[in-house]
Amino acid sequence: MKSMSRSPASNFFPMPNEIFSLGLSAGEIAVYAYLMFCEDRETYTCHPSYKTIEKALRISPNTVKKYVRQLESKSLITTKQTRILVNGRYRNGNLMYTILPISIASDEHFKRQLEANSRRSG
Repeated sequence: MKSMSRSPASNFFPMPNEIFSLGLSAGEIAVYAYLMFCEDRETYTCHPSYKTIEKALRISPNTVKKYVRQLESKSLITTKQTRILVNGRYRNGNLMYTILPISIASDEHFKRQLEANSRRSG
């Protein structure tokens, strides 16, 4: 039997451990992981289309949009509409995703939990 070995620098991308303590759904984690896979490690940005994400994860475009909005609301990513020049006219391009530091999302998550607990006990 051939031994299996992993090269730490190739064919892997980083995922923060904290992602599993934020109460995300499996779909949110999948979209986040795909964006991390696509991310430019110097600019923390990527710009896959909804169709690209849909094909990679085998989910519908509306589901992709839903998870992207949820990741934004949980301070994990930001999005910005890009514009491209086609035949001398500008048209909307893909979204540019910026992966935010995980500490922002963690802080927001725990802040929301504290507020919810205060409402329940107050």
